[in-house]
Amino acid sequence: MNAEDQGGDIATLLRDSARDFAAGERDHGAMRARAWHPALPGFDAAAFAQMQALGWRGMLVAEAQGGAGLGLREAAAVAQELGRSLLGEPFVATAVLPVTALLHAAVQPQAGALLGDVASGAATLALAWQEQAASIAVDAIRTEARREGNGFVISGRKGWVAGGAAATAFLVSARIDEGVGVLHVPRDAPGVHVSNTWQTDGTPSIAVALDHVAVKADALMAAPAHGRAVLAQALDAATVAASAELLGVAHEAFDMTLAYMRTRVQFGQPIGSFQALQHKAVDLLVQRELAAAVLDEALAAFTDDACTGPERSRVASRCKARCSDAALRITRECIQLHGAIGYTHECDIGLYLKRALVLSAWLGNAAQHRRRHVELAAAGE
Repeated sequence: MNAEDQGGDIATLLRDSARDFAAGERDHGAMRARAWHPALPGFDAAAFAQMQALGWRGMLVAEAQGGAGLGLREAAAVAQELGRSLLGEPFVATAVLPVTALLHAAVQPQAGALLGDVASGAATLALAWQEQAASIAVDAIRTEARREGNGFVISGRKGWVAGGAAATAFLVSARIDEGVGVLHVPRDAPGVHVSNTWQTDGTPSIAVALDHVAVKADALMAAPAHGRAVLAQALDAATVAASAELLGVAHEAFDMTLAYMRTRVQFGQPIGSFQALQHKAVDLLVQRELAAAVLDEALAAFTDDACTGPERSRVASRCKARCSDAALRITRECIQLHGAIGYTHECDIGLYLKRALVLSAWLGNAAQHRRRHVELAAAGE
């Protein structure tokens, strides 16, 4: 058995395990209760702790550092099943995005030590990188880290920090000298101010203000000469994982709608027997399968050592654009196929549309990624 086949088998086992886990943890009533609730964290803390016990939150960390030593294909398999149950937040944001950044920055010994803390559950990280909603460029930042004594003083503001509600610390991108570095900043460090706004699906979006935050020299996880590349690789990997979660959301919304069409009776017969609705359902199935094919292509690129960084960036953008469009179209039309009940707060299909709206915007929407794909292709030529 070659390495690719073995990886596929592990991904299948993890997908089955995640499906069983999600079946036991799925509680849409509890999800509605904690949505937009100022006294609650905005995610299922018990399920998140169970993910740690299962080893998922450290699955990308090397075995030598206490993790499972798995790859993006395995993480995407888990993300897809968590998307089907709406338990994905904040898995990708804490177990893929910041961890991948540390993996690429592991030439720094302190990055390796922090990965060990992630694997053990002693630390939960979130990557604070974005400052402008209209830009997904890793260097579109004004946050600065000024060298002072034996360390740095950081000032700036980060928005839309996914996973920030669960984070015990942040990986913050900042301008250092002539480059971009990544620094480890504890949540409770003096000068760190965390605020919360609510997203469409009722989960929190975190803003982090850094007011002359002093950190030691060993807080530097990625040096200025390598910070842009580290961030780009981490964001590309997380973009693919988020696409897998989007596919899971679309998959479950479609399956729920097919079940509804088989049982909803109108004019004396199930509405699923109406030819016009069958045609619409087939069209949605095609969109879902196209998205699944592009996701498979992206995962193959990320496991191919011969694939260059720009090639992976291009396929990641193609994947996110396709999966975002597919998930939004499927969830919106599934609400229409449910009829008037689909627009009610009590109907679960609405939860899937709201999650698709949030995920499709996170890490760049479809339009941003199509534009990025064109720019990368032109640069390659």
